[in-house]
Amino acid sequence: MADLNLSNVAKVYGGKVEVLKDINLDIKTGELIVFVGPSGCGKSTLLRMIAGLESISGGDFTIDGERMNDVPPAQRGIAMVFQSYALYPHMTVRDNMAFAMKLAKKPEAEINAAIENAARILQLEPYLDRLPKALSGGQRQRVAIGRAIVRDPKVYLFDEPLSNLDAALRVATRIEIAQLKESMPNSTMVYVTHDQVEAMTLADKIVVLANKGIAQVGSPLELYERPDNEFVAQFIGSPSMNLLPGQITETGANTKVKLSGGGTAIIPIATEASDQGRAVNVGVRPEDLVIAESDPLFAGKVNITEALGEVTLLYFESENGGEPVVGKLPGIHKDIRGTNVELTAAPEKLHLFADGLSMRKK
Repeated sequence: MADLNLSNVAKVYGGKVEVLKDINLDIKTGELIVFVGPSGCGKSTLLRMIAGLESISGGDFTIDGERMNDVPPAQRGIAMVFQSYALYPHMTVRDNMAFAMKLAKKPEAEINAAIENAARILQLEPYLDRLPKALSGGQRQRVAIGRAIVRDPKVYLFDEPLSNLDAALRVATRIEIAQLKESMPNSTMVYVTHDQVEAMTLADKIVVLANKGIAQVGSPLELYERPDNEFVAQFIGSPSMNLLPGQITETGANTKVKLSGGGTAIIPIATEASDQGRAVNVGVRPEDLVIAESDPLFAGKVNITEALGEVTLLYFESENGGEPVVGKLPGIHKDIRGTNVELTAAPEKLHLFADGLSMRKK
């Protein structure tokens, strides 16, 4: 069992520079939690606080109800996999994996059994007697993961473990990590990444960090389909969600919004009479936009196209210096650049934000 709880956790450097504040999070046994957020949002700092490599300035961190704030890293039952592999170059794979257990003076039979088990899980059996320099980047990362597995920790921490790999290796190693999690269903894992694909495909829950705190916590689909705010709406998904400014003209069970670009949106989100005339943003994901036969949500001139084979991205000229609208249409559209295109979306695919927050009731 390894239930983690962070209660009002904060991090301040030098008594002045506040990096994180009011972090409240429950992580249950067996969950794989992914921290995402923009550069500098504190996701690696929070991971290092859980590991004990950074001190906690305020609040409490517990594992299975036991307060860990002042417990040394080696006594927390946590193993960490770093971005840089951190393998000893003069040691074989076997010796790298055994190193921590030998320091702990574990019996040799126990060490060998743990290494063989980890090597089998990670398909490293043919490489146990090789030096790290004779391995590929993906194999080295598997050794780093294996070094964590042999310790049989309560919690695994991954700090951007795939960022040093090329695109093909990232895909392969991501699949291996997913398979590893399936083979160890009772293991609790916390994973930091800047890669949305990793977050969406690996996570049981995603924690989006921004502005020194947590912007939203939820399953990948919850964050994609029901973002709590504009930041999460635009951070999750690639390309980002379009935000079309407008004004509420009719309230009730279905809200009518007159868009500044000239279109009209009717959204199945309930609003109050007091919301009449309120300035809002209508959110729509590029992949939810389709060519309009009538009553377009948006109309504009295609400025740039990106043909990706299975889809074509359309970038429209921005209005008044704002963010350009992006469409994502299936198939190849060779002659669409420079033309005027009208787009729409199903009402249930639209989002409504006021003052940066979703108007969809919980």
